[in-house]
Amino acid sequence: MTATLRPAQKVADEFARAWLGRDVEKALGFLADDVVCEAPNGRFEGVARYREFLEPFASSLISGTVIDVLGDDTHAAAVYTTETPFAKDFHGIDYITVKDGKITHVISVFDLSPVIRAGGNPEH
Repeated sequence: MTATLRPAQKVADEFARAWLGRDVEKALGFLADDVVCEAPNGRFEGVARYREFLEPFASSLISGTVIDVLGDDTHAAAVYTTETPFAKDFHGIDYITVKDGKITHVISVFDLSPVIRAGGNPEH
């Protein structure tokens, strides 16, 4: 049985699968021009700044998997795991707000300690 996704769930699912598949351009297409992202490594406002946040990480992915997407018509949480050069099973959650079919706000939750231990730049 396949459950029907609610509007924000669908956007969150497609958005997460895009960047987990290293398709940053497709992922950015889901964002409103004035998107705001709050993450452990900073606040990113607008699509250009979000690209600066997302692109280095997405391009370094070895693999990524959506674990689940929970949500309703306007909010959703995409839970995912990734494999990166610095950590296996690197987990995160993106809690998003959707308005008029576009992501307007993202709260990205993940642990920066694997990046720091590997000598990576926690600013990205």
